[in-house]
Amino acid sequence: MQHDDPPGGAPAPKAWSGRFAEPFDRLTQRYTASVGFDRRLAEFDVQGSLAHARMLARCAILPAADLEAIERGMAQVLAEIREGRFDWSLEREDVHLNIEHRLTELVGDAGKRLHTARSRNDQVATDIRLWLRAEIDSLAVLLRAVRVRLLDMAEAHAATVMPGFTHLQVAQPVTFGHHLLAYFEMFTRDAGRLADCRKRVNRLPLGAAALAGTSFPIDRESVAAELGFDGVCENSLDAVSDRDFAVEFLAAGALAMAHVSRLAEELVLWMNPRFGFVEIADRFCTGSSIMPQKKNPDVPELMRGKAGRVYGALVTLLTLVKSQPLAYNKDNQEDKEPLFDAADTLADTFTILAELLGGVSARPERMRAALAEGFATATDLADYLVRRGVPFRDAHEIVARAVREAEIAGVDLADLPVARLREFSPRIDPDVYEVLTPEGSVASRRHTGGTAPAAVREAIARARARL
Repeated sequence: MQHDDPPGGAPAPKAWSGRFAEPFDRLTQRYTASVGFDRRLAEFDVQGSLAHARMLARCAILPAADLEAIERGMAQVLAEIREGRFDWSLEREDVHLNIEHRLTELVGDAGKRLHTARSRNDQVATDIRLWLRAEIDSLAVLLRAVRVRLLDMAEAHAATVMPGFTHLQVAQPVTFGHHLLAYFEMFTRDAGRLADCRKRVNRLPLGAAALAGTSFPIDRESVAAELGFDGVCENSLDAVSDRDFAVEFLAAGALAMAHVSRLAEELVLWMNPRFGFVEIADRFCTGSSIMPQKKNPDVPELMRGKAGRVYGALVTLLTLVKSQPLAYNKDNQEDKEPLFDAADTLADTFTILAELLGGVSARPERMRAALAEGFATATDLADYLVRRGVPFRDAHEIVARAVREAEIAGVDLADLPVARLREFSPRIDPDVYEVLTPEGSVASRRHTGGTAPAAVREAIARARARL
């Protein structure tokens, strides 16, 4: 629960109030408090505080009896937080002072000694890194589930022909499996970016104190090892002041959401009857309050829209850090809400995307029919002529004239008789129809990265090995 000051009551003294001649203004207190959102860092704050206390005891800065009291008190604090019994107070500003206050209530002066050799500046920087590291690890699992689903779908449709598009116009035949593998590659890079970002997140700021380090003989490396960090932040000013690791996470998240949005856009298009390439399960769609026939792809539409939330968070943090002088500034309190919201959005989106893909069913007959509408094998005819000795630019011109003829006749290239095709080039023989079919077209692209069913299956096998 969270409580405010009683009406008319004086605010409780602050941890820093000895310097000031008047109490903190109530409106300012509400405006500057962060406990309403930063308390989600509570477990990480406890984790970091315990590691700090143990280090102080190892370095003979904190008596063993105080460490025992702090560990005992923190166990109760953590239990109260997990069970929803913790009394969160706006007066105490943030998650750190709320926990320290409760610890002091439980264990007395030992709780007051916990803050030796640290500041809220390095404390919050540590908490955010611990939290973000855990979020990245969770997102990696969710993103893997999306990639597995794409591989399963691609395997089922390794030979299902469909139009490939450029400029949203029919370009060349591909397979549906090959198309889905494109998104697998995008999400694989997203996973790689998050993993790479994690390396820079995983550095310990604790020990930087307010900005200049501490005069106590601390052992930062032992704290880093206990908390699972790869090392310490090497500069105390940098450790407390920069949030570039959070910006980097949001940049990676924004790219991932861009890929989600592109896939969602295609699902919306493909579900439209003018395409009719896929059906989306009813559980991911809604109806209309006025038009009884409607089945709207609301979930992919919302995914497309939620990309903007993560973009907004990225811009917010970039703006937040761009003009701050070193070292810590109160502006940095504003990093948490957009960061939290973006992480939540990514987690929810990846979770439901994996489920949504399981509710997508292809309509191969509609995909194949669309191939007859755009002369998709024209490039294959040009390649056929090149293999027969015609320079590519000449072959391009020959095929362009043949396409124009087929368009006037209202037929596909494959429907023109060989005698008519030979009017454009005498090097065309009856075997030309082997490349003028969608199946023949995709089968000819057998190289690594190509759309031939055999190449798609090989790509899937490599992808599963990478996973």
